[in-house]
Amino acid sequence: MIKKLFAMSLALVFAGALLPGSVSAQPVKPAKDPVAQRAVLHKDVLEAIENFKKSDPSMDRFFKQSAGYAVFARVGKAGLILGTGAGDGEVFEKGKVVGMASTGYATIGLQAGIQEFSEVLFFKDTAALERFKQGNWEFAGGASIVIVKAGAAGSADYSNGVAVFAKPSGGAMAEASLGTQKFSYTADPAPAKK
Repeated sequence: MIKKLFAMSLALVFAGALLPGSVSAQPVKPAKDPVAQRAVLHKDVLEAIENFKKSDPSMDRFFKQSAGYAVFARVGKAGLILGTGAGDGEVFEKGKVVGMASTGYATIGLQAGIQEFSEVLFFKDTAALERFKQGNWEFAGGASIVIVKAGAAGSADYSNGVAVFAKPSGGAMAEASLGTQKFSYTADPAPAKK
């Protein structure tokens, strides 16, 4: 039975990827080399930051006051009973990129659809940022995520040193499921000293 449910979820993901205008966590024409891919990711992340600020100007305080933040410009999620999702982003400390991050979702429960969204995690202090940078960081079922709309960040606050915001950008997902979201971090190589 589990294999059958997994096969149906996988078929939904593939079918969604083939539909015109469907949601995808990857650019339509991915860059061919790692340097070009990173440039595309950086451009997408900067656009996502501007979209977050434009959608909710009160979020600017988090960008200014947090010790750091991780921005995922495109996170794709699909599910039918079983759900999966993934996305890549960049991690900022004191306003500068210090590394890359990736996220992955796994959920089970009542769910159906395909969705794409942007996500940003703000770290209140250096200790919270360092916990994230240790790698293999995750949110369990009860994590509080604020959906971005005008004024939503004004009353939002940190929980366990982290504030999380998401902004849907396409697709639709109906769900009442449990799951986890995992993150990994890779530091950028230190620049060569001259």
